[in-house]
Amino acid sequence: MTLTKTNIDGLIVIETKKYSDDRGYFFENFHYQNFLDFTGGEIVFLQENESCSKKNVVRGLHFQAPPFAQGKLVRVPFGKVIDVVVDIRKESTTYGKTFCIELSQENGKQLWVPEGFAHGFVCLEENSLLSYKCTNYYNKESEDAILWNSKDLKIDWGVLNPIVSEKDEIAKDFSTFVSPF
Repeated sequence: MTLTKTNIDGLIVIETKKYSDDRGYFFENFHYQNFLDFTGGEIVFLQENESCSKKNVVRGLHFQAPPFAQGKLVRVPFGKVIDVVVDIRKESTTYGKTFCIELSQENGKQLWVPEGFAHGFVCLEENSLLSYKCTNYYNKESEDAILWNSKDLKIDWGVLNPIVSEKDEIAKDFSTFVSPF
């Protein structure tokens, strides 16, 4: 298992080695001690979520405000997505910066997204499955979102005709967003 820091403080890409033969494959999906050693802190996952989406579905950019903020360990056990995060930590030197990565069943990559980031993704294959462990429980009153196609963020979602929920279409534009972090 290889853990790699990104150009945005706190974001970590996790890559696992897949062992394949004529029976199938095996890989170590998660190793708690390696994760803690690399992140330098005690992280406990309290909830695990899963979503399955059609090709061209865009979900996001979602987050939960404190005190119910969530760190997320994201992976794609089936299909392929472009995973997108936005740094919304006001004191961060990378505030407003985005990070995009392809996560897929094939590449086995995972992304650690700590608290203080808005998160979204676009599905590149039919019935893509996204699974994510969360460090806090979901709290409806704390959920919030930034407009997925805010011009200030300049995110290339890579699809011509995205399928977006009504709720995501009316999220706050980043130009008027006031971060709770």
